[in-house]
Amino acid sequence: MNATRIIAIRHGETAWNVDTRIQGQLDIPLNTVGRWQASRVAQALAEESIQAIYASDLLRAWETAGAIAEATGLPRQAHTGLRERGFGDFQGKTFAEIEALWPEQSRQWRARHPEWAPPGGESLTALRARIVETASDLAARHQGEQIVMVAHGGVMDVLYRAATGQDVQAPRSWELGNAAINRLLWTPEGLTLVGWSDTRHLENNETRDETTA
Repeated sequence: MNATRIIAIRHGETAWNVDTRIQGQLDIPLNTVGRWQASRVAQALAEESIQAIYASDLLRAWETAGAIAEATGLPRQAHTGLRERGFGDFQGKTFAEIEALWPEQSRQWRARHPEWAPPGGESLTALRARIVETASDLAARHQGEQIVMVAHGGVMDVLYRAATGQDVQAPRSWELGNAAINRLLWTPEGLTLVGWSDTRHLENNETRDETTA
């Protein structure tokens, strides 16, 4: 069987997610809610048949993958190809700050021009090529098996677009929730979508309320 099942997970929440501050490839840890989300997604995947866990080496994804690794008994493997989009000078700034400092650059960013990149950053075209190549390389190692990839919102967006045949400029109508479970199928012909943004494991708020009190 040539197919590989992929469970794609965005990292848990960070303080910068709450602040709408661009993280890019800066190393930001999970906040309390993010650690709770990581534990919940780990519990949800604990009984799955999984052969490998790959993760971005950035701390927020690496911590999320650590919870899944502990629940499944599998080692996590870092891969820089799963990093978030490089946002260059935008990194560390909020959406409002970017708009105020670089209005024209902000306009180009929001218009999703494929070849435009933030100063010192990565274009959508380059991001898509990197993510598709990385996902294909990792999936090809596990044909007939199921793997987990823990990464970032920009990575999830690329995977969804690649699996549904949408270009990088298409308006986004899908969720990129923290710690949501997304399922794809990879074959040598490419990616297809199986299920997206399953958040049932995050619906019980009792534990989260206790940790954030």
